[in-house]
Amino acid sequence: MGRFLLRRLLHGIIVLWVVATATFGLLRALPGGPFDRDRRLPPEVMANIEAKYHLDETLLKQYVRYVAGILRGDLGPSYKYIDRNVADIILDTLPTSTVLGLLALLSALACSFPLGVAAASHHNRWIDRLCVFLATVGISLPNFVLGAVLIWIFSLQLGWFQAARWGAPGSAVLPAITLGAMPCAQLTYLLRSSLLETLGEDFIRTARAKGVSESLVLFKHAARNSLIPVLTLLGPLLAILVAGSFVVEYVFAIPGMGRFFITAVTDRDYPLIMGVTLVYTAILVCANLLVDVLYSVVDPRMRSR
Repeated sequence: MGRFLLRRLLHGIIVLWVVATATFGLLRALPGGPFDRDRRLPPEVMANIEAKYHLDETLLKQYVRYVAGILRGDLGPSYKYIDRNVADIILDTLPTSTVLGLLALLSALACSFPLGVAAASHHNRWIDRLCVFLATVGISLPNFVLGAVLIWIFSLQLGWFQAARWGAPGSAVLPAITLGAMPCAQLTYLLRSSLLETLGEDFIRTARAKGVSESLVLFKHAARNSLIPVLTLLGPLLAILVAGSFVVEYVFAIPGMGRFFITAVTDRDYPLIMGVTLVYTAILVCANLLVDVLYSVVDPRMRSR
């Protein structure tokens, strides 16, 4: 188990290095600079700014300085937010995005499991068709449309929840449902198909022939084997939920990391873009590592791969 974890950890470090290098290269390859404006600054002022942020150095020297800063835990100063470091901005906003992502994942799991089980256990009946229809709607409907519809119904018409007031009681309900709708639909599809495949296996027919009750067959024998593909999807899904909250944070005016990332892209704030990208990559790597561990517990043969 130790070698398995060490191997996965080394893979994660390589992924982080590749993403950091690619992000640095792509940003520098784009035309223009972070301080280009419609009205050009005097050359002396521009030279001072570039010297302050080391933009007057060669690309190789900037890259070495950037990697050395990451190793020290220093992501550099923000170009947009004066006197604020990227690390401080991320530390201030990451908890909000993480809470929103976890709540969305919990809502997705809480809804997808009963929907997937109900669809598989009532295959080709109206319950199955209803679950498949709901899952199709969840996948097809964009986040910003679903968010706007939920705000109109539950905030403006019914007055049950307050919109755009993060931190107020119940303020996380609508954003979590909006963000978790698509993952819920994907998990429902995956669990339904996995359960249907497992229910057709020989050991399930043997259990039924022995007189085991249908609920015991479904939840004890079939569910355990059907959860493996679901576990595989959970890691990337969690990272997607945290990283994919840009639109939802914007619609519900949530002060998370996604809003800062959008502003950073607009303002060409190189350190903030690279810092947020690295954090999202680290979340993805950690989530995949956690899933690999869970996967190896469910199926020990994975440790040798």
